[in-house]
Amino acid sequence: MPILNKLRTTASDDPRTATLKRLRLALTAFFALDGFIFAGWVVRIPSIKEQTGASASDLGLALLGVSAGAVITMTLTGRLCRRYGSRAVTVACGVLMPLSVALPPLTGSPLALGAVLLVFGAAYGGINVAMNSAAVDLVRALRRPVMPSFHAAFSLGGMLGAGLGGLVAGHLSPTRHLLGLTVLGLLITAAAAPTLLRHSIPASADRPATAESPRPGGRTRWIVAVFGLIALCTAYGEGALADWGALHLQQDLGAHPGVAAAGYSVFALAMTVGRLTGTTLLERLGQTRTLVAGGATAAVGMLVGALAPSVGATLVGFTITGLGLANIFPVAIERAGALAGPSGVAAASTLGYGGMLLGPPAIGFMADWFSLPVALTSVAVLAAVSAVIGYAVRGAGVRE
Repeated sequence: MPILNKLRTTASDDPRTATLKRLRLALTAFFALDGFIFAGWVVRIPSIKEQTGASASDLGLALLGVSAGAVITMTLTGRLCRRYGSRAVTVACGVLMPLSVALPPLTGSPLALGAVLLVFGAAYGGINVAMNSAAVDLVRALRRPVMPSFHAAFSLGGMLGAGLGGLVAGHLSPTRHLLGLTVLGLLITAAAAPTLLRHSIPASADRPATAESPRPGGRTRWIVAVFGLIALCTAYGEGALADWGALHLQQDLGAHPGVAAAGYSVFALAMTVGRLTGTTLLERLGQTRTLVAGGATAAVGMLVGALAPSVGATLVGFTITGLGLANIFPVAIERAGALAGPSGVAAASTLGYGGMLLGPPAIGFMADWFSLPVALTSVAVLAAVSAVIGYAVRGAGVRE
């Protein structure tokens, strides 16, 4: 009888397992699409600047449209996910984002560019909150810490989008390139959307099917904000290295422009590798130790990257930093979502995105006051802060 019952249980679990695999694959496609589309847009910014005749300051103001649209939408998407479901909102934003990326090349002035980037930023912010909310539910159902794998797909999509954009930049106009991204993005959404819309995420043992997303109380909101601060510390470093890493290598260490350009590439590749191995790391160490070890590793790596006297040592430091930061953001978002559902994901994502916006200008001001190497050590400081905070809130929304 025990053997018979076990066989029945296994047989009944098969449809659930198959559904979870399909949902995971579909959701991974949306994470990759998000990174791919955004990177494709970023590599065409110089061409769009030339096309619109924008000055550097005009372009900076126009680009604030992306930030403003993203932040505003992130604060609202949690409510939309509660009302319509995170999977449905993911699909809706998966349509809007590819459509909106085709608009910038059609503008003829910085003002018009800022307006369409507001729409693009709204789609970008919305899909990030919605798909992370869906991922939190799926992680719970799978009972495995697979959140880093979704963010690895985002990183891989970004690397592919940037690489493809660099290849076609000299052959295709921005209009044709970004329109191509629209078509490809809509095809990917059309392929993945039916799975997300047709299948609901099966309930896990610790969360019955009738349970609603948790509604945050006062203490929970405070803890979610703390996880958002951890995400901010990580995103600060990513934004800082994206904008200032190459300049540090070339200006302070005399690296060849080609070698300097590789600075962010090795950092991004290390983050991707770290996220691809993140599930195994989380299963072995647990979430708290992963946060603490990641923050400490990133702090050491960035001190080397900022203060090392040679190009080679600096690249090694950037690589260590990427490995350390890789899984902090996914874990922080997952823990915020486990505590407060889509609202928690929205709050933590908004703070994290704010860190990416804060990093580059903060580094710039500190570089003027002190020096660029000293300014870059702030990445190490915040990485260490994230480790301390991660240890301080151990046990909150965590399953070790």
